[in-house]
Amino acid sequence: MTTTYRLTTRELNIKFLTVLKKLYKGKTISITVEEELDETEYLLQSDTNRKMLEESLQNVNDGKLIEVDIDKYLKK
Repeated sequence: MTTTYRLTTRELNIKFLTVLKKLYKGKTISITVEEELDETEYLLQSDTNRKMLEESLQNVNDGKLIEVDIDKYLKK
């Protein structure tokens, strides 16, 4: 069984650990700590993504925008 708990370090306290101990009493468990990146940080990790995002931002700044009629696509 796999259960994922998402919480901030401020929420990590003795009460949380106590609950875990009760839920999994007598069992061996694995705890993995993974720092979550926000979407922007994640996308900027790749040089290809970074370049594409920078070009897109420049297009917005230069007024190079494409208008799309979303209703046209929703009616299909």
